[in-house]
Amino acid sequence: MKTIRNLALCAGVAAVLAACGGGSSDVGKEVGLQNPEIHFVNAVPLAPDGSSAPNLDLFVNGSTLSGQTNVPYKGVTNFANIGTGSTQVGYGLTGTSPSAALASGTFPNVANGHEYTVIALPSITASNGYGIGLIDDPFDKGLLSNDARLRSFNASPNAADVDVYIVPPGTTSVSGYSPTMAGVSYGNAVPASGQDSLYVSGGTYMAIVTAAGTTTPIYESAQFSLANNADWLISTVPAGGVASTLQPGQIHLLVAQGGNTSQPALELINTLTGH
Repeated sequence: MKTIRNLALCAGVAAVLAACGGGSSDVGKEVGLQNPEIHFVNAVPLAPDGSSAPNLDLFVNGSTLSGQTNVPYKGVTNFANIGTGSTQVGYGLTGTSPSAALASGTFPNVANGHEYTVIALPSITASNGYGIGLIDDPFDKGLLSNDARLRSFNASPNAADVDVYIVPPGTTSVSGYSPTMAGVSYGNAVPASGQDSLYVSGGTYMAIVTAAGTTTPIYESAQFSLANNADWLISTVPAGGVASTLQPGQIHLLVAQGGNTSQPALELINTLTGH
């Protein structure tokens, strides 16, 4: 009966969303009918031996998925459908077997309507130097909302805990502002995995990043347009894949755009450093 009710609700609100400018393509997620979706972010700037950043393949339950392979550093894939239930994920060097995964983890209860993100990143504890970040986004967006969705992830081992501010363009100081996403620690997301993304109105913004609890910027973006119904995961990453750009605080922002766009990865450079 729940499925029948949700189908009827989905059909009923689709026309309303279209009239209101909402994202009718998201209705299936909003009412829990859409298959679970997964995408992959490569945030490994260098191989542990200092060689060039490797291209990587995503593994799901011991297999590769179409569109989720040969992903370069700062590459982001579009979403692919997966099944429900306990799901093992990992990643490895492009062309290698899932049995040779560099890092792996588990989503214990993959559910319809959710978005799942796997992030490859350097590890400061694993013996092979590779780590993994996992995000379960329940996509609890209101049916009539056309707000943009935001979440942040810290994938920059050269930056301590950070505060991320999404503010009007031209902002020169974050004094008086509260962080949009506060205390983002390395290898973790804000909001945390399992919690819904934040919602903001579409518009023109800039991003400022500070060390957590301070107001001195280590990063400022140029202004950017955040569209209605945008779905952004904003990750801090080292500014480049060479040692000279792995200095403390030398970061960029890598935006993983949801919605299966022609440009799933968007890099925002640091205007404070010019690169």
